[in-house]
Amino acid sequence: MSPNPAYATLEACFRKMNSVAEALSVLSWDMATMMPEGAAEFRAEQVATLRGINHEQITAPDLGELLDKAAAGPLDEWQAANLREMRRDWIHASALPADLVDALARAESACEMVWRQARPAADFKAVLPALKVLLGLVREVGHVKAEALGVSIYDALLDQYEPLGRAAEIDPVFDHLEKFLPGFIGEVLDAQAARPAVLEPDGLFPTDRQKALGMRLMEVLGFDFRHGRLDVSHHPFCGGYPGDIRVTTRYNEDDFASAMMGVLHETGHALYEFGLPSGHWRSQPVGRARGMVMHESQSLLMEMQACRSKEFAGFLSPLLKSTFGGDGPAWEADNLYRRGIRVSRGFIRVEADEVTYPAHVIIRYRLEKALIEGRMELDDLPAAWNDGYERLLGIRPPDDRLGCLQDIHWYGGAWGYFPTYTLGAMTAAQLFDGARTADPEVSKGIAGGDFRPLLAWLRANVHSRGSLVSTRELLTQATGRPLDPTVFEAHLRRRYLG
Repeated sequence: MSPNPAYATLEACFRKMNSVAEALSVLSWDMATMMPEGAAEFRAEQVATLRGINHEQITAPDLGELLDKAAAGPLDEWQAANLREMRRDWIHASALPADLVDALARAESACEMVWRQARPAADFKAVLPALKVLLGLVREVGHVKAEALGVSIYDALLDQYEPLGRAAEIDPVFDHLEKFLPGFIGEVLDAQAARPAVLEPDGLFPTDRQKALGMRLMEVLGFDFRHGRLDVSHHPFCGGYPGDIRVTTRYNEDDFASAMMGVLHETGHALYEFGLPSGHWRSQPVGRARGMVMHESQSLLMEMQACRSKEFAGFLSPLLKSTFGGDGPAWEADNLYRRGIRVSRGFIRVEADEVTYPAHVIIRYRLEKALIEGRMELDDLPAAWNDGYERLLGIRPPDDRLGCLQDIHWYGGAWGYFPTYTLGAMTAAQLFDGARTADPEVSKGIAGGDFRPLLAWLRANVHSRGSLVSTRELLTQATGRPLDPTVFEAHLRRRYLG
């Protein structure tokens, strides 16, 4: 018998819940890729049933008592961390009364449906009543979870996506970027205008060749097709579970780059999942990825740091020529590199480049925090949004479709999510810098299409650690310091002004 029978019982319970979650992930992938339209009603019932099973287990009356008993030990380092993650899951699941969970789900669905009509019509007032109801419920959730976790209302919502994420740590980082970005964006645009114009590769780019290119690049990065697939969906994503990773993309035959970079981005997510702790810990909370910041860092490390580098452009150029039969200066490495790092002021976050993207996120973070904390009313959101764009990006959205209606997150109930995007980008820069400093073979490998040195460093310092420690500790142990905005700033200066 285990020296800690309560802990052993908890491990068995969470192992079952993990299996259900893995099955749900594959069912969700199937819904987005291959499921026939007529199966939607049946699939919805299956998903609801499986989610209900897991909710019943995580909120079982005796689970809190088992967590308390298990804490008495003895536990080793990994078991103690596992128990900590179990307790966090339990707090988030059990803190909310059933009627609030039901009301929130209904409000999310109702608001999203109105948003889908209001966005193309640029009609924020149409969605405002539903959004007010939803925000009120989100605040209720935040207050309940804040009390259970002993944190602020915004931190309680952020914690759902980034464990132990705190606004007190985000604010100074974003303050630094907010002072740096406006002037830097102007410098970059001036420097870009002084260089020769970027040339566009000509031709149609057949989907089958794009897919072959994507799969080849996935293998270069280290993707294992014995345990994964590449498919098509309306919105690219990475799903599945560590033994069966499902990557999707979408193709545009007028432009090979969008699908290619999407595949590289999602492959970064996939490689993280592949590298998580194996064996016993694979089915436990401690074996999961360490929150959205670290997950986003892994996708952006591959897409932005490694695969938009000069080194990778040199490897990519002949591969693109052979894949699409390209020839001429538009297909040369220098042009491809400059094409991949073009900067422009724009209204749409998902279309933004590496330099302007943080401004989009900072604006959203400031606004959602003010709304959650009750320092701002929803009626004032469009004007405040537009003011933020004028201040940070020097442009003012002409309507709400290009403004505060563009993202689904708030209208679907995801509040507290936005800062993880830019925190992930900054973490990616710091990890990539750490990897190249620790092993000179990393940059040499990328130039030759050999990602094994980079992947080996990430496996040892990030992936295999799972959720053993916090994001802050993980980054500090890997790079020698917590998140430092000057590392990201230095990266941008080298790439765009160097």
